[in-house]
Amino acid sequence: MPVVLAVTEQRDGVLRKVSLEVLTAARRLADQLGATVDAAVCGSAAVSGAETLGRFGADRVLSAMHPDFVRYHPDGEAATIAAAARSAVAVVFAATATGRDLAPRVAARLGVGLATDVTEFGAEAGKVVVTRPVYAGKALLRLRLDGSPAVLSIRPNTVQPAEAVRPGAAVTTPVPEFTARVTVTGIKAPAVAALDVAEAPIVVSGGRGLKGPENFKLLEDLAAALGSAAVGASRAVVDAGWRDHGAQVGQTGKTVSPSLYIAVGISGAIQHLAGMRTARTIVAINRDKDAPIFKVADYGIVGDLFEVVPRLAAEIRRLRGEML
Repeated sequence: MPVVLAVTEQRDGVLRKVSLEVLTAARRLADQLGATVDAAVCGSAAVSGAETLGRFGADRVLSAMHPDFVRYHPDGEAATIAAAARSAVAVVFAATATGRDLAPRVAARLGVGLATDVTEFGAEAGKVVVTRPVYAGKALLRLRLDGSPAVLSIRPNTVQPAEAVRPGAAVTTPVPEFTARVTVTGIKAPAVAALDVAEAPIVVSGGRGLKGPENFKLLEDLAAALGSAAVGASRAVVDAGWRDHGAQVGQTGKTVSPSLYIAVGISGAIQHLAGMRTARTIVAINRDKDAPIFKVADYGIVGDLFEVVPRLAAEIRRLRGEML
């Protein structure tokens, strides 16, 4: 039976959330192709969370253990995944920082093309067909992947992890010999630990309506009042140097899919909407009642953000205080 290979990611010995999205995508694709799903896990020791992969659709879990895999190892992992993928009909990566580096290395070793940043996928007449945004999200490109295997990377937060219980049989896969030309010596985290907008259950984002970087303190206060919230930003704000690129939400930034997304002073350009429209609940705060953001918002507040946001934060603190 044909196989779809899902390439998972781990950090510090713990499976990353995006791995379940990749596995769900692989399972969906395999069901259309009449294939089984192998989930590949690279690490230096047992990876926490790998035991749940069967619950999310893996027929087999391929564990590739090597001392050099304590951190992401480009050459070693590319050789390992390419070896495991030679008999697969499709290989699915996440379009994360790691996936953007690893997927082209594997595709080059296999001698096939690569579809990156995929937002939709399926199978037609036994071929994998995908859709990916182009021209900063202003157009969508539909591709048929004729190579074997078909190699694609899924944009994070475009697939909701879904359980599809399978055996998840554990298999140890060999690590082929490789030459280490590139070695990751460390991962530098921000000086102040903060929630990643791509991972946070609540995101509060600001745009040019905030008028200056100093006014992002309003959003930080609101995020603190909500708890477990990250502060995001529009592209215009990042381009102006008000916030780091890591906070950018949109086509050229990060795609988010939180349970609650609050857009403050953001007009709602297509580029931004492409990165947050899958949020479960969207709240927009803007003084322009005709701003495009209101067309996708579940709730809208037309008003001065400098008055609305502090009052909203105060009310949330009061309500949380009463609940405690």
